Amino acid sequence: MRKVLLPSLIIIAASLLVLRIFYLQVIDDSFKLKSDNNAIKIKYDYPERGYIYDRNGKLLVSNQASYDIMVIPREINKLDTLEFCALLNITKEDFIKKIEKAKIYSPRLPSVFLTQLNKIEFAAFQEKIRKYEGFYFQKRSLRDYEVNYGANIFGFITQVNENLIAKNPYYNSGDLIGKQGVEESYEEILRGIKGVKYIQKDKYNREIGSFKEGKYDTIAVQGEDINLSIDAEIQKYGEELMINKRGGIVAIEPKTGEILALVTAPSYDPSILVGRQRSKNYTQLYRDSIAKPLYDRGLLAEYPPGSPFKILTGLVALQEGVINEQTSVACNHGFSYARGRFMRCHCHGGMLQLHRGIYESCNAFFGTSYMKTINKYVKPGYAVDVWSKHVKSFGLGQFMGYDLPTGRKGNIPDSKTYKRIYPNGGWRSTAIVSNAIGQGEVLMTPIQLANMMATIANKGYYYTPHIIKKIEGKPIDKKFTTKHVTTINKKYFKPIIDGLFDVYNLGTAYHLKVEGIDICGKTGTAENFAKIGGVRTQLEDHSIFVAFAPKNNPKIAIAVMVENGGYGATIAGPIASLMIEKYLRKKITRTDLETRILSRSLQGQYAKLGGLSETVKREMRKQDSIVQSKTNPSKINKDTVKSIKKVTR
Repeated sequence: MRKVLLPSLIIIAASLLVLRIFYLQVIDDSFKLKSDNNAIKIKYDYPERGYIYDRNGKLLVSNQASYDIMVIPREINKLDTLEFCALLNITKEDFIKKIEKAKIYSPRLPSVFLTQLNKIEFAAFQEKIRKYEGFYFQKRSLRDYEVNYGANIFGFITQVNENLIAKNPYYNSGDLIGKQGVEESYEEILRGIKGVKYIQKDKYNREIGSFKEGKYDTIAVQGEDINLSIDAEIQKYGEELMINKRGGIVAIEPKTGEILALVTAPSYDPSILVGRQRSKNYTQLYRDSIAKPLYDRGLLAEYPPGSPFKILTGLVALQEGVINEQTSVACNHGFSYARGRFMRCHCHGGMLQLHRGIYESCNAFFGTSYMKTINKYVKPGYAVDVWSKHVKSFGLGQFMGYDLPTGRKGNIPDSKTYKRIYPNGGWRSTAIVSNAIGQGEVLMTPIQLANMMATIANKGYYYTPHIIKKIEGKPIDKKFTTKHVTTINKKYFKPIIDGLFDVYNLGTAYHLKVEGIDICGKTGTAENFAKIGGVRTQLEDHSIFVAFAPKNNPKIAIAVMVENGGYGATIAGPIASLMIEKYLRKKITRTDLETRILSRSLQGQYAKLGGLSETVKREMRKQDSIVQSKTNPSKINKDTVKSIKKVTR
């Protein structure tokens, strides 16, 4: 048996080897194709990217023709460098650098020499391209933005780098890829599938026809169109209201989790990141460390939520049974929570119950409620974990899973947090009572605040916030239609909502009422410190406002955060009320309030942090023109505003 086994194995192995060689050399030409770079020219047919629409079908992003100049260094012959450079408006030094870079990539393979020429730039070169051996053009499509807002939502497209090419074989040198926003999140859907043609060349390097009669050629497949959940009109309106301010606005449809508006300020015109000036403009935006226009404050900025967090403090206390609607707490414009420790309060004082505690935003009531929650259990570490679990069931302190490529978790502390802060133990509720009013270790992003209000509006459940509404021919991800239920019993939401409703009727947002719309909201401020000249300095508080409307059939939940804006009812509150009315009624009745907010500038406050960057100064000039057009429509028309935007951005 042993004598037969060994020869058999040798024969089988040899047979398999022969069959494999026969398959590779005779049947399968794919490897031969890859080795025939000298005889075969590969041409790619790039499809149009999918169009982007808003929830109502308004076109936001389309495409425009663009041309890349490609080069094969080995084929360059007898080139008039000066004439070539003059046609493409580049210097001789640039020419040499680009050729050397192409040689490093490959002297035999095509690489990008110059990108994103428009029709006018390309026309002059096209007439003489036959004179320049080794160069050819590749037609592509670039984004054409139909609106001058929503840059943080759309993102942009840029060339792939060598690292990405190495990771993903789909991309080649010069290919474009979506970065940031929906361009990145839905890259595979929007990009389509590029077509490939293999061209046979003779010994004189002349094209003689398709390789293998087009056997390996493929047809380009256009990218799919998508509809965003964004309402273009309130997105535009939100960005106008945030002129000369910094912060974020997030609006969500509670019943679906669809994001209606995602505003960050300051922002920029998305069209400046298209064309040959893209790199220069992006660098300028990136280097602006003062205003940070590329920083999406709606998704990334983590703030102490301030008084809106009292809503959750009250709900957890109700769930844990340490308070009820009739529980009374004495407020002497604050309360003493430990020896020598006093938490101030701006409410009217006296004995307060839950309802009044909400609409007057009483620190004493919610500080006491929080301490009762923690003191319910013998071990404060266990108690804070119970509290933390309740709060996190609202989607806080974690990545939310929305369909945008950037975000932050915020922070909801637990026992591990305080083990790090107090390694020797000994801490109790008095040490962490600031959490009750959204200070302490609590941090939230504007989108988390908006989702919190959507959850309140739904009386205890939410859907993962998402920017996609419809993909042509495809369903959206199931995770966006999956209901998330909190740990709080539904019955406890009614008294909270009633209190939020009276914030507009009796409380801190009384002057922000919108006739005929029942709004539930909560004002807030968050302390704000910064190092100026090496000294920790308290600056103007951040202005915060959260709301949903209408009360009995919520269609919009919103969170507004304005950095250095002062009291919540000063700037953030009016913005929220205006946004709600704009969305529900498509018009504004309180034009006096609108004019006041449009005209309000906080650039003086921001100048304390390091002056104003050149980007901000240009933005101020542009935005002041927009304000003028809104507040004095007779002095400047829409066309003028549009031209101003294009020039100044």
